[in-house]
Amino acid sequence: MKGRTLLVLRHGKSDWSTGQEDFHRPLVSRGQLGSRKMGAWIRQQKLLPDTVLSSPAERARATTVAACKAMGLPVKQVRFDERLYGASVEDQLTVLAECPASARRVMLVGHNPGLEELIQHLAAGPVAIPEDGKLLPTSALAQLAVTDEWRNLGRGCASLISVTRAGEVPDELASRSAELPSDEPRGPVPDYFFTQSAVLPYRFTDGNLEIMVIASRKGTRWVIPKGVKEPELSLRDSAAKEALEEAGVRGQLDDEPIGHYDYAKWGGVCQVAVFPMAVSESVPEEEWEESHRARRWVDPKEAKRLLDEPALRKLVGKLVKCLAER
Repeated sequence: MKGRTLLVLRHGKSDWSTGQEDFHRPLVSRGQLGSRKMGAWIRQQKLLPDTVLSSPAERARATTVAACKAMGLPVKQVRFDERLYGASVEDQLTVLAECPASARRVMLVGHNPGLEELIQHLAAGPVAIPEDGKLLPTSALAQLAVTDEWRNLGRGCASLISVTRAGEVPDELASRSAELPSDEPRGPVPDYFFTQSAVLPYRFTDGNLEIMVIASRKGTRWVIPKGVKEPELSLRDSAAKEALEEAGVRGQLDDEPIGHYDYAKWGGVCQVAVFPMAVSESVPEEEWEESHRARRWVDPKEAKRLLDEPALRKLVGKLVKCLAER
């Protein structure tokens, strides 16, 4: 069986001067830089994770966001898990056990002393401690080769390949990473990133069909809710999740997609399954994860004019026809 890789990243240096309680303590600028550097180093080494797990504490969350952006990975794929805040070895093993079996490489972002204890628990044989007494200082990354499945991680099941400190990574690496456009291919990504699903939200107002479009992340064009199919979800369930996060809507999805379209990204071709959704609810602003986006209800003709993707415009026309026949 092909082996697995566990990347263990300690959060960046935090700011003790704010007076905020432990959970909400932010990163200092050095901590932000270290997080970006480690993300850029992971990308350079072709170690992009299939699954990212993180403590939700502010310093860990900010570390994860900065590292993922440097890696070119979508932040919404991260699983922020409260069990990882101040976690024991047992807590961390419980969270890791829930990783999908298909994940070959997992990154865990958290806190000491739990992370160092986890490394020592998993590593076969004694772990050498550096002269400064710190196995995993802030922003440091440990790479372990794992022989067991995620649900069966036991003592001594891994080999500690390396521990890389932020100070060993040139600042310029993070700078070059930041200069790349957010949709520029950034090296290999997990295969499942190329399987995606989307929602075509619709409603009837006074008997007239309306389609919802939302602003892209950069706000430069109009799109529909879309994202990578998460390994543990079906295409349909992933599409519903995207509708709630990106458009702030819930509703009834068709059992089957109305069609598919392809587009180029990450040096490959993504295939998107599109599910019609009869919208029944718009969630309150505080529950809408990406409420910074604009959203519009428009008639089908205007929707086809606003959407760039020709195949998607055809699916709008197909939806109009299908609804008329129901």
